[in-house]
Formats: sequence, C-alpha cells, structure tokens
Amino acid sequence: MSTSTDVRTGSDVRATRDGAGAPAQDWVEGAACRTVDPDTLFVRGAEQHQAKQVCRTCPVRTECLAEALDSRSEFGVWGGMTERERRAVLRRSPDVTSWRTLLTTARDEYERGVALPLPQRRATA
Repeated sequence: MSTSTDVRTGSDVRATRDGAGAPAQDWVEGAACRTVDPDTLFVRGAEQHQAKQVCRTCPVRTECLAEALDSRSEFGVWGGMTERERRAVLRRSPDVTSWRTLLTTARDEYERGVALPLPQRRATA
C-alpha cells in the first residue's frame, strides 16, 4: 500500500487496489485541484459553477467522478459534478456496481471512436 495526501481533506490516504487490480487513489496525483484550497471545492449555490471550472481540463476527471460515485460522496464538486448532479446520476442508474469500470470503459471507447475517420465511425456505430 502506498500513502499520499488527499487534496480534498489534507489527510493521509492509504491507496488500496480496486477490483481490476489498479491502485484506487493513483489518480489523485494528477488532479488539477491538487494545488487548490479544498474549501473552494466544497461550496454551495453559484460558487459551484466556479468550482466546476477547475475540473474542465483535468486529466483525471473521469477517475475523480468515478471515485465520488462509487463512494457515494455527498459533498463537494468531484469530476465536474455537484452533489445534486451525482445524486441524479445515482438515482437513474442504481444497478451500476463499478462506476470506475463503466466510466473509464466509456471514455476509452469514446476516445477510440473519435480517433477514427468519420466514415469508420459511422460504420462502427
């Protein structure tokens, strides 16, 4: 197990392995918010829009959102979504057992499809 600091709480996090055998918290090191004051991510109302802007170009946005959905995080902006938005996703898809698997697979498939020339994209759809 490795130890790192959770950018959101400042506490030590012991990285565990997820079902696929990958370290579950490795994505934290690449997070755009790792240098941001955590209080800016745990806001209400109009300030949430500003907090979500931190996530727009984050390279680990998918992993962050998956972590929040898998752990049912109730507070803060994670992966570009507010707690209200995440609750709505969870209500619409109660049978998902691993958001990490679902979201990373969807992202990878999307990126492969976008990389294909347009005629090939249509043929695979």
